[in-house]
Amino acid sequence: MYRGISDCKKGYQPRTNVVKDEKGDLVTDSHSILAWWRNHYSLLLNVHGINYVRLTEIHTAEPLVSEPSAFEVDFAIGKLKIHKPPGNDQIPEELIKVGG
Repeated sequence: MYRGISDCKKGYQPRTNVVKDEKGDLVTDSHSILAWWRNHYSLLLNVHGINYVRLTEIHTAEPLVSEPSAFEVDFAIGKLKIHKPPGNDQIPEELIKVGG
């Protein structure tokens, strides 16, 4: 909504698409700009040889938690309250308690 109001206030303002090539010259032709971007992303994404790969450690904000034991699962199911509306999974607690 804000963008529409802003466009109405400012009126029509033509946009210019300009890109600098490898020599530093300005390219204004739409086909040349498209070719420049095609070449740029081709060089960026199509890496044929990797000379150096650095191994990095991945740190997460969440600690690693082991799988719950069968006793812990049974204990948690036993603590469920009945006659409450189901959660996001739409499974009523009564069904979990009876089904195990």
